[in-house]
Amino acid sequence: MSLSRHAVVDWEGNPAPEAPVAPDSIREAGLSQAFICDLLMKSLYTRGAMLGRDLAQLLCLPFKVVREPLRFLKDDKCIQVDGGDLVGEVSYRYSLLDLGRRRAQEAMEQCAYVGPAPVPLEDYVEQCYRQAVTGLQCYPEALRAPFSHLVLKEDMFNNLGPAIVSGRSVFIYGPPGNGKTAMARAIGDFMNTTGGSVYVPYAFVADGNIITRKLLTTGATDQRWVRIRRPVIVTGGELGLDMLDLRYNAEAKFYQAPIHFKANGGVFLIDDFGRQRCSPKELLNRWILPLEDRHDFLTVASGKKFQVPFEQLIIFSTNLDPKDLVDDAFLRRIRHKVGVQAPTRDVYERIFAGNCKRLGLNYSAEAVDYLYERYYNRGRIPRASDCRDLLEIVQSICRYRRQPVHLTRDLIAEASASFIAEFQ
Repeated sequence: MSLSRHAVVDWEGNPAPEAPVAPDSIREAGLSQAFICDLLMKSLYTRGAMLGRDLAQLLCLPFKVVREPLRFLKDDKCIQVDGGDLVGEVSYRYSLLDLGRRRAQEAMEQCAYVGPAPVPLEDYVEQCYRQAVTGLQCYPEALRAPFSHLVLKEDMFNNLGPAIVSGRSVFIYGPPGNGKTAMARAIGDFMNTTGGSVYVPYAFVADGNIITRKLLTTGATDQRWVRIRRPVIVTGGELGLDMLDLRYNAEAKFYQAPIHFKANGGVFLIDDFGRQRCSPKELLNRWILPLEDRHDFLTVASGKKFQVPFEQLIIFSTNLDPKDLVDDAFLRRIRHKVGVQAPTRDVYERIFAGNCKRLGLNYSAEAVDYLYERYYNRGRIPRASDCRDLLEIVQSICRYRRQPVHLTRDLIAEASASFIAEFQ
């Protein structure tokens, strides 16, 4: 079926994807009457007697859509009307009869999901491609705000914009401590705050199987859909192949969507790539086709597969040498590669000064001179993170001694002795 829609404006006044419009009938809802009847009986079984309007609100469907299923259940001696007023059926109080209770128990054994009615898979797919990450508007002026706390060379900054506009994958690599994760998170912040809003369903149904996303707030005209900012999903060393598959609740008999699926329409950041619970090769083999074709396949317990969008900006961030992680076939599918190297001295000084300001410390050129004389000119590669780490140690030393927080050459020497010297 095709979704009905109307245009909205997002939080920043930018055009947002068209919102799904509430269905006027069971057919427009994309569900069968039997399916809605089961949801109604399970709702009454788990919550007790409910008003008609409260049942409709729980299912996130207009009352005119649930009216006919309620009448059917009443005529079939599954439910009864305990009372109401002149407002009409929407104010009737419904409760289960013995037959309805038995059928509700049988339905719970098949699937214990109770909550907003799911949307059909085809509606989810259609909406997902309408709010794709490819082709988002991104200009230098808008991109600078989420990167304002970072010190980047202009050429590196200008490499990131086209990567965001393309909506394709990005590989950020280089030695540790130089801002790769901070850059990736800044991209996520841009997408989340400036990329506009998207609509996602509480749950969708595919071949009779319910898949949930565990969302909590509403906002679309069709209340089965939730209006959110573009999602940013971050994972690191805890990522395993099992997290990329549907998670089946054997007791409740419905599924939870995999972690990357929840990033559709937004950003999926894999931090510390190469240190996951699965090998890089296993992870890359899992995604080599989705990265190319922009869709993925999910498998239910019966073994049946169904196609879903892989519509997200995926970012790989690693401290390891890319040549040790991926082969040419995979690198070809990653459109943008951004190398983040150790800062030059002028960049280091700007980062150092920025951290001094953030921590309420005076800037000391002598302190920077000491670090280069003692360490960086003798083989230690400078890291952007050294500035933050060393200055926070200086701050702690001053507070411990109950003396004014003030940066000197002697204090940076004391801080670096404990932080750096052990690695010489």
